[in-house]
Amino acid sequence: MKKTVLFLLFLAVACPALAAQQPALPKAYATSWKKSARKVVTDKHSLFYGVHYLYADAKAMQGYRAANRFPEGSRIIVEHFNLKADNPSVDGPKNMVVLMKKDKRQQATGGWLYAGYTAQGKPSGLDPVSTCFECHRNKVAHRDYVFSSLADFK
Repeated sequence: MKKTVLFLLFLAVACPALAAQQPALPKAYATSWKKSARKVVTDKHSLFYGVHYLYADAKAMQGYRAANRFPEGSRIIVEHFNLKADNPSVDGPKNMVVLMKKDKRQQATGGWLYAGYTAQGKPSGLDPVSTCFECHRNKVAHRDYVFSSLADFK
């Protein structure tokens, strides 16, 4: 009984702290941030198979204009959609949302906070280091760890 009570106390203290590490998904990004052109990835082996749209807040747009040198607090969101019946011209249902936020405290991930969400905007539980940062570090460290560029928003 004591172990159960201690475990419940631990959860009561630890869970809010763990939840606080992942920010809430900004509510109005789809209507107030700059939206990219539609991108389609047809490689079924890619994590990004399907359709995606990027959204960038004002600070992130400054970073894009500065050749991918992003100021602290920049936020970029990527919405991923399945292809409808494997047809690249039709967006299927949304399958995930990813947030990158420039945060100098996140030294283990190049100064970026990575957070994954379900299609409904709930935390997905993705490991940001193995799922996100390893690829960003290996492929685009020279671009401040961001794959996209200003050209994606034209």
